[in-house]
Amino acid sequence: MLSHGVGTRADLPLPVIYVVIGGGLAVVVSFLALGVLWREPRLRGAEAGWPLPAGLARFIDGPRVRAVLQGAALGLTLLVVGVALLGPAEVPRNLAPWAFFVTFWVGLVPISLLFGPVWGVVNPLRTIHRGLRKVIGPARRQRALDRVGHWPAAASLLAFAWFELASPERSDPRRVGGFLVLYAVLQLAAAAVYGEGWFGRGDGFEVCSRLIGRLAVVGRRSDGVLVWRNPLDGADGQPRVSGLAAVVVVLVGSTAFDGVTRTLWWQDGPGAEGETAILPPTIGVVAAVAAVGALYWAGCWVSGRLGGYRQAALSYAPSLIPIAVGYAVAHYFSLLVFDGQTTFILASDPFGTGQNLIGMTGHAVDYQLVSARTISLVQTGAIVLGHILGVVLAHDRAIALAKQVPDRGHPVASQLPLLAVMVVLTLTGLRLLLG
Repeated sequence: MLSHGVGTRADLPLPVIYVVIGGGLAVVVSFLALGVLWREPRLRGAEAGWPLPAGLARFIDGPRVRAVLQGAALGLTLLVVGVALLGPAEVPRNLAPWAFFVTFWVGLVPISLLFGPVWGVVNPLRTIHRGLRKVIGPARRQRALDRVGHWPAAASLLAFAWFELASPERSDPRRVGGFLVLYAVLQLAAAAVYGEGWFGRGDGFEVCSRLIGRLAVVGRRSDGVLVWRNPLDGADGQPRVSGLAAVVVVLVGSTAFDGVTRTLWWQDGPGAEGETAILPPTIGVVAAVAAVGALYWAGCWVSGRLGGYRQAALSYAPSLIPIAVGYAVAHYFSLLVFDGQTTFILASDPFGTGQNLIGMTGHAVDYQLVSARTISLVQTGAIVLGHILGVVLAHDRAIALAKQVPDRGHPVASQLPLLAVMVVLTLTGLRLLLG
């Protein structure tokens, strides 16, 4: 077992120094090109997009379609929890760890990239809350959500990252089931106080899906109309809510730590005890998130000072979204492709009673499904492209902010600290990935 809950990951060893230097140069060159060619704000944020055909929009927003999806999500969630608590005790035979750590968590990235923030639509916690609301009545502190921001989501994602990467025996099905039940109870209790809007602020999985969904080509304009759009417009249209940067910092930092645990230095040193240790990986998760956060906030503080504007960390937060996505795709692409098959194999006989519900019982994982070359190209390309898109978003935002303080110099100069941050993240990400 690797540190990421369950599963394995395939990598193709490449000449690390060439890939790392090339990735860093790609980010720098893109920044220089933007400074010359992109002199006015071009991203329109939540106002951008071309309406979808009316029939397609009605189908997507149709109550029957949503009801079917919500019912399916709730049913599958209850199945996974039931199998975790009552199914086979052995990890290789239990559906829950594979369904949760691989198919759901890792699969949430490509699903949200393709279809938008789908988890906010099908979230089973929302479905359960709507049923409970008929008994407990309306929430009393719904107006307080604006003050809450996304900080609870950042905290819940950090708790999940600790469970996934640092808790002892984290792949044990009973522990997975316990975590899911505890997470649901805490989220539903908060929703009872703050209302259903809580899930859009405090459920880390839903907030994560919404952030990634900002890069989907289908989204909603500010007037609620479903549109085709430039993914960068979608990211730029992300509301600047308190705690937004913390959410993305947790995503980047925890993924970076997962990369650290795959190095020989970690496996022969602090992580030598494997899943039985708790202190070294706990310190590692916190340290990785803190390091990314400190690097980002320091870069934003200097940029804000140079540009003459405040709250730079919040203003530039959407530029971290493609970086977080790039890290996730790079680190977990092969995990999803290979070990995601295990979910369907085990789902054919979820309780280990000899059933063959979907015809997959007895099948083996096909490790020839994707070549090592394809994996390496996806991994390196995801990190480099994610950082380049981050540079574009930051550049456009810097130009827009500069227009508010035109007497404070050239907006390109104010981006240099952020550029340095992104180059460091690119080099570190590629080094961890290929090292």
